[in-house]
Amino acid sequence: MSKFMEWVDARFPATKMWEDHLSKYYAPKNFNFFYFFGSLALLVLVNQIVTGIWLTMSYTPSAEEAFASVEYIMRDVEYGWILRYLHSTGASAFFVVVYLHMFRGLLYGSYQKPRELVWIFGMLIYLMLMAEAFMGYLLPWGQMSYWGAQVIISLFGAIPVIGADLTQWIRGDYLISGITLNRFFALHVVALPIVILGLVVLHILALHEVGSNNPDGVDIKKKKDENGIPLDGIAFHPYYTVKDIVGVVVFLFVFCFVIFFFPEMGGYFLEKPNFEAANPFKTPEHIAPVWYFTPFYAILRAIPDKLMGVIAMGAAIAVLFVLPWLDRSPVKSMRYKGWLSKVWLLIFCVSFVILGVLGVLAPTPGRTLLSQVCTFLYFAYFILMPFYTKIEKTKPVPERVTG
Repeated sequence: MSKFMEWVDARFPATKMWEDHLSKYYAPKNFNFFYFFGSLALLVLVNQIVTGIWLTMSYTPSAEEAFASVEYIMRDVEYGWILRYLHSTGASAFFVVVYLHMFRGLLYGSYQKPRELVWIFGMLIYLMLMAEAFMGYLLPWGQMSYWGAQVIISLFGAIPVIGADLTQWIRGDYLISGITLNRFFALHVVALPIVILGLVVLHILALHEVGSNNPDGVDIKKKKDENGIPLDGIAFHPYYTVKDIVGVVVFLFVFCFVIFFFPEMGGYFLEKPNFEAANPFKTPEHIAPVWYFTPFYAILRAIPDKLMGVIAMGAAIAVLFVLPWLDRSPVKSMRYKGWLSKVWLLIFCVSFVILGVLGVLAPTPGRTLLSQVCTFLYFAYFILMPFYTKIEKTKPVPERVTG
């Protein structure tokens, strides 16, 4: 085996990659619960790719046969039902894990210098995931798939001058049809997964170049022993690979429990109208996107003007990209920031959750008003950040990690 590895290493840096990214990559020794979600995101990505490949073997991307092929997968393909639920529940699990991973970044300042690129690559992954999920949502060709796509694509029509042509170009037709389904299928199974995989590689490379953050926000590279090993660092393998296995096992228990007992999650993971074939002549009583899009959908509906609503929805995602330059705090972790940062993070999280709930519900005057208040608070968190992070009093950061 050693001779074989020598032969490989002379032609490909296998051992070097193993050492640089696992066995000799030193991570802070005080990782906590929130640091499980990076590896879990990778696990769910693998699940989505593997189950997606198997589903495409029996799926027919045409307006006439798409819905029937999904029913065929569920009823006649051996273990097809579990493949479909692994994929559909996996999509929701992906966003749960990613949202918690992003929350960890906000909590411990993982976007601050020198990790700006790590955050940017992460946000690009999030953006591509949203596109991937939206494209995949049309593929079952159910009622909510069809009408949800109709509503979202029609939003591009609000753009002045080019809106109508852009909408038609995205659809590939004058209305959502088999052509739209085909191009969404191609993007969902080929183009976007390649982009996401590339961004994941860049995200990990950027992270390992600058080193992982930790709950204290302390740079472990500043304190090293005589061998150049960080005093507060431990090798990622085997210590964190073994620890991550514990997180994976717990996650799989929960994930499988949902798949076997609540795969539709009361209509939030798989909406009831999606069990009816798409009908262009019958509009569902209430059209809403899947739960992971609803905070931004609520922001869209909160603005009376259609164009301004589209701009606000886009800005709600775009503002996340500039977060590293909005935070002026001299410390990274929320442990050592002042009370203003803690209160505003709480307000932001509560507003985001409320917007998510309101996006699922049918609009009423009271709900619209609440959406407008939460939209204001959502943007206020970012707009006011340069001010409250600069003026607040922070606690002294320790020289070494505290555990």
